[in-house]
Amino acid sequence: MLKVVDLGLRFQTRILFENVNLEFQNDSCYGIIGANGAGKSTFLKLLSGEIESTKGEVIVGKGERISVLKQNHNAYDDYTVLETIIMGDVELYQIMKEKDALYSKTDFSMKDGIRVSELEARFEEKNGWQAESNAAILLAGLGLSNEYLNQKMSALKDRDKVKVLLASALFGNPDILLLDEPTNGLDAESILWLEEFLINFKNTVLVVSHDRHFLNQVCTHMLDIDYEKITLFVGNYDFWYQSSQLIQKQMRDSNRRKEEKIKELEDFIRRFSANASKSKQATSRKKSLEKIVLEEIKPSSRKYPFIQFDIERPLGKEVIKLEKVNYSIDGKPILQNFNLTIHPNDKIALIGNNEIAKTALLRILSGEVKPDSGTIQIGSTVKISYFAKNHDAYFQKDISLAEWLQNDSKIKDESFVRGFLGRMLFSGDESLKKVTVLSGGEKVRAMFSKIMLEKGNVLLMDEPTNHLDIEAITALNEGLAKYKGALVYATFDQELIESISNRLIEIFEDGTYRDKQMSYLEYIQKFKTQN
Repeated sequence: MLKVVDLGLRFQTRILFENVNLEFQNDSCYGIIGANGAGKSTFLKLLSGEIESTKGEVIVGKGERISVLKQNHNAYDDYTVLETIIMGDVELYQIMKEKDALYSKTDFSMKDGIRVSELEARFEEKNGWQAESNAAILLAGLGLSNEYLNQKMSALKDRDKVKVLLASALFGNPDILLLDEPTNGLDAESILWLEEFLINFKNTVLVVSHDRHFLNQVCTHMLDIDYEKITLFVGNYDFWYQSSQLIQKQMRDSNRRKEEKIKELEDFIRRFSANASKSKQATSRKKSLEKIVLEEIKPSSRKYPFIQFDIERPLGKEVIKLEKVNYSIDGKPILQNFNLTIHPNDKIALIGNNEIAKTALLRILSGEVKPDSGTIQIGSTVKISYFAKNHDAYFQKDISLAEWLQNDSKIKDESFVRGFLGRMLFSGDESLKKVTVLSGGEKVRAMFSKIMLEKGNVLLMDEPTNHLDIEAITALNEGLAKYKGALVYATFDQELIESISNRLIEIFEDGTYRDKQMSYLEYIQKFKTQN
């Protein structure tokens, strides 16, 4: 059992949320959503006891265990993978360590024997004899073999550390599971496995995620942090999105009808209050007027940028063609004998874990780098716009954001440029910020602004959802869905792939590739057992 009573949190004068009363049920998964800075991760920290609330309390059932997905990937470098996973159940790990210490004593006493007996009983209750096999099962589900169990965490790649820490959070059947961005760094197969695990998990789960597809798959409820409160919706992310839009529309429509009624009553009162024969009716209408209360519609902390990629001119039949392209880095093949013909209506998603190869292909298509061998043909109607994964090089000059965008705008008028930036959520003086101090998300929105002004008919994008909140990702998704040019993009966002792409290309570690026209889910189901 987990519940919060009259919970509130504020930082100085800023209220994140207040008067929150919720009770979380077993066999339920609660997705936590809200704008960046709304307090999603902070709410999880309140539930876990990591920080204290300003007001109210968090109540956890007696003897119930809360498990939290750890975010510090290097904190366990001195431990083995097996130890790290079992540490997910702190009590069990402590029992095992104390047992080992007692059994290794040379002067084993009767008191030690009694203590060991107590530990063994508790060890049995917590299914300790199955701990290693259960850890191996979790690890295998996330794509790592038993060979990893005895390796030190320090020897693992970051993406494998993420999997081990996730296995640690899931270990031991916790009563309450708190997950902050659990799909970050996971490959498609691991995400599918995690979705299945959480769907079948019978206890309580609360999860923060920007992955809309994941939230739709696993969530039975949504917690929306907005308007200085936390609102519970029954259903998944799509249901929340539709419901919240409908609620806002109903409130606006209700206020509009009330405003029309107020005007009608005020007109009648003004016209007839001095008329003796109508004075009683005027008085009655005054009483009716006093009873009308307009709904308070607070401004949402959730903001959606306006993203629309127009094209300057349509594409001809010939777009881009690569034949027998080879490319290597430090002697290692990245692309081998690579052939690609891009058609005018192609929306090609580059998938899989070989990020170096995906980036290399996009850089070759953009003309930023040249292949070692092979030919590239670009159609005469083609105008390429390229969104790089790392775009820090674009933001080195000590100029304002408005000046920065003005350099790429055909229309040099400052009011036009600042208005354009305003639609991308750089309102007021924010467009006068120096580009050197922009955050990661701000740089992405600035790059989108630049690309929108270019009006290219071939769009190349390398991980465009990085650093974005779920609102900006949704706006990007809608913008790409309406795009009339050819698109080649690399992303791990499954919703983006499923809703946009009509073609998938996976590049393997040896530089070979697979090019298929099918949905992402079909692709994973068909090829997930193949290398």
